[in-house]
Amino acid sequence: MMAVYWGAQFIPSGWISIIFGLSPFITALLTALWLGDRSLTWDKLLAYLLGVGGLALIFSTAIQMSFQSVLGISSVLLAVFLQALSAVWVKRLQAKLPALTQVTGGLIFATPLYLITWWLIDGIIPTTLPAYSLLSILYLGLIATPIGFALYYYILTHLAATRVALITLVSPILALFLGYYLNEEVLTIKIIAGTGLILCALLIHSFVGRYRRKVD
Repeated sequence: MMAVYWGAQFIPSGWISIIFGLSPFITALLTALWLGDRSLTWDKLLAYLLGVGGLALIFSTAIQMSFQSVLGISSVLLAVFLQALSAVWVKRLQAKLPALTQVTGGLIFATPLYLITWWLIDGIIPTTLPAYSLLSILYLGLIATPIGFALYYYILTHLAATRVALITLVSPILALFLGYYLNEEVLTIKIIAGTGLILCALLIHSFVGRYRRKVD
């Protein structure tokens, strides 16, 4: 989350969701390497190529914008990798803990690290806080983190990590729409094309193999 928040300074909000759309591919790769899954087929290879192509288009747009945009994308990519790693790790442990227990344990572990990082990097308590920022903090603290992560760990306990990662099939389109209309973020042809490639990759990755197994 720290990598996401840092990278969000430099790139549009819609880009974050697009990059997180790559999490099924990273999750599948880590599952193959760590859990011994050997289901790499032609459709998955094609999906990986399309996903990398879509990311390359978005990267090219970032390079044209600024070096900070490249840093933002790289930071969010790091966050995607860490999230996929944690999801596969949870499945590998097979602890079968309740979702609220996992969220509570994660927050207890992360909070001291957040405080140490704040102290080392900034260590300043703001004297004023805009209403927009205050509402964002309240939303993240009361809704997104406890409720969102509790639901995430709940479905992660009952479904495969690669299936859970398919949530990102819907979020890129919604994020681009909201960013364009609410934040007035610019949509270029390259961004739309890159998003289209990533969504096509997700569709191939999700459904072609399932259809082939039904036919067989």
